Amino acid sequence: MIRRFLYILFISIFFPLALCAQINTDRVMTIGKNALYFEDYVLSIQYFNQVINAKPYLAEPYFYRAMAKLNLEDFQGAETDCSEAIERNPFVPNAYQMRGIARIHQKNFKGAIADYEKAIKLSPEDIGLWHNLALCRIREEDYTQARADLDTLIRISPRYTDAYLMRTEVSMKQKDTLLAMTDADRAIEIDRYNSDTWASRGMLFLQRGKYKDAESDLTEAIRLSVRNAGIYINRALARYHQNNLRGAMSDYDTALDIDKNNFIGHYNRGLLRAQVGDDNRAIEDFDFVLTIEPDNMMAIFNRGLLRDKTGDYRGAIQDYSKVLKEYPNFLAGYQYRAQARRKVGDVRGAEADEFKILKAQLDAQNGKTNRQTASNDKTRKKSDKNMDNYRKIVVADNDEGEPKYKSDYRGKVQDKNVTILPQPMFVLSYYERAEEVKRQINYYKLIDDLNSRHVLPHELLITNNEASLNERQVKQHFASIDNESAKLAGADNPAMHYFARAMDFYLVQDFDNALRDLDEVIKRDSTFFPAYFTRAAIHYKQIEYRKRDKNYEIETTDDKLGQVRVMDYNAIYRDLDEVIRLAPDFAYAYYNRANIRAVMKDYRAALADYDKAIELDSRFSDAYFNRGLTNVFLGNNRQGIQDLSKAGELGIFSAYNIIKRFTSTADDK
Repeated sequence: MIRRFLYILFISIFFPLALCAQINTDRVMTIGKNALYFEDYVLSIQYFNQVINAKPYLAEPYFYRAMAKLNLEDFQGAETDCSEAIERNPFVPNAYQMRGIARIHQKNFKGAIADYEKAIKLSPEDIGLWHNLALCRIREEDYTQARADLDTLIRISPRYTDAYLMRTEVSMKQKDTLLAMTDADRAIEIDRYNSDTWASRGMLFLQRGKYKDAESDLTEAIRLSVRNAGIYINRALARYHQNNLRGAMSDYDTALDIDKNNFIGHYNRGLLRAQVGDDNRAIEDFDFVLTIEPDNMMAIFNRGLLRDKTGDYRGAIQDYSKVLKEYPNFLAGYQYRAQARRKVGDVRGAEADEFKILKAQLDAQNGKTNRQTASNDKTRKKSDKNMDNYRKIVVADNDEGEPKYKSDYRGKVQDKNVTILPQPMFVLSYYERAEEVKRQINYYKLIDDLNSRHVLPHELLITNNEASLNERQVKQHFASIDNESAKLAGADNPAMHYFARAMDFYLVQDFDNALRDLDEVIKRDSTFFPAYFTRAAIHYKQIEYRKRDKNYEIETTDDKLGQVRVMDYNAIYRDLDEVIRLAPDFAYAYYNRANIRAVMKDYRAALADYDKAIELDSRFSDAYFNRGLTNVFLGNNRQGIQDLSKAGELGIFSAYNIIKRFTSTADDK
């Protein structure tokens, strides 16, 4: 969530540099923002430190360093840097906004509220500010003021779905179920393809005891967000209340496939497995619960009952004894332990337990005890410590069961919905992010041959999932730049040294120097296609960055905008065309060119390139995904959904969510 907020915030804000800033400071600042934009946070901080040392009176480097620290979860450091930026320029609302985020993560909601109030004075119609302010009010339980803020937000943006979802929550806190339902209905009316709207109304039905309606809404939420474990957990509860134990069990299974560490999923599945006689697997669930909460007495007692049923009487006695040590007045514990003790021949111990029960019963008859009894509800809160409720299904406490949007602090309204974006461009790099499921092996023989010659400091990877550099890697590449520069002086064939240095410059986000070195590589060896491929990737990154920087102003008329775009992308086209000429079976060049053509809205040409990429690699999941999106944009829903289905099969699971959005219209095509 933080990255999503910061991405939008980053592309929307600009602190003007002091007019007297020297060109070197400007350059370092630009490289630092490049690094930040492309998520190299450790590297970006080093660049911003240089600017701060040279020009400590500038607000901009403090602000962007705060952004990097926030991404690295250094919330205190981010707050301090935001304060420094505000001290130097108190008229930029985004500085207050980001300091508010830093304070929220430190549970300082009052401080965050003060920041958002200041920011709103500077930008009174900023939807993101009102959104975050209302959430902070809710966390402070100031529901009256939260409602007032949400009313204002709805006046500013009548179709802003989250405002209605948040006001639904406020209404429930204020026991106004009628208004809560009205707002939930309105949220669905505005955005039927947002799983949060259906999940919110489903939870409202669940709280009102309308379990069939709750199941229906939660099913629709699952259709739109198939990988959300919490929705399955809630639907399981709705099904349980309708005595659909098999359906509830199935939902717990799916939830635990998605989130294997879900406490409530394991606990409740253990109870249901015990009810249907699947005792050994129920024990496994309670064993897992106890790895998370070793002192959870209800889980220990339920495991004891199951051990008893499966013949592990000594294990059962051990569990019962732990519970009775903590709850010495829990009569059911003595009853079951007495039975287990008799089974192992411990008659004296059994009689002692039975005497304890008899004494408690006599005391109750004589009014000497005031023992807790089980409630009539079918469920209990997770925090409930009444041992007599040990057989009941667990539901989350209020804070844990809040809808997803309750913690979704953000910067801009356009960041609300998960944007349907194509898979990114491929690059050559030394690093890529680890994935839980590796979708595909990105292989090309000539790249493999290059690696086998060991002419570069590291192995080249073909990836569209680049990893940020850590501090050690940053230092390593700065040192490598010096090393390669020294080698260039006496090299007979300097092309590879220029390429190696270009890769170092690229990885430390110094694109201008990287491009200069790549030009030198091509001048000395015009057949070395990785240089063209990398140069195209860098040009694309520069355009993406410039499009989001207010420094980069372009004409607004459609004709001139088109001319500017063609001019900007021509260099990329030329390089990718050359890659394809030199390496006609390099699928990633066709894929990248297709992405550029899609950006330029030349969808037919993009489809031809995606077709070629898939022809060269029939398991190219990213190409299937992007070809699917392109077909959908052209109105060819059936073909698009077929490609998206293949992409999902090959590991891009977000494709399934998109399929669900468009399935309803596919039948009409």
